[in-house]
Amino acid sequence: MLIRIELDGTVRQVPSGISLAAVLAGLPGRRSASGEPRAALCGMGVCFECRVTVDGQPHQRACQLPVREGMVVQRDV
Repeated sequence: MLIRIELDGTVRQVPSGISLAAVLAGLPGRRSASGEPRAALCGMGVCFECRVTVDGQPHQRACQLPVREGMVVQRDV
């Protein structure tokens, strides 16, 4: 089953039940203050490299969040 989330202002249909990090994998991601690419690294919530803003709450770990209908995600953290 597909659900809809908003990612950086664009509505996307994604499979229900997967992690937000799985959705973000392979997409151009956020960058560090020095310009280095950042993405899920450890996949278990320890490294904090996959931080995003979800529903207005900054610094959420994408690897720890299952997607849900209507989720609003911004990769500008």
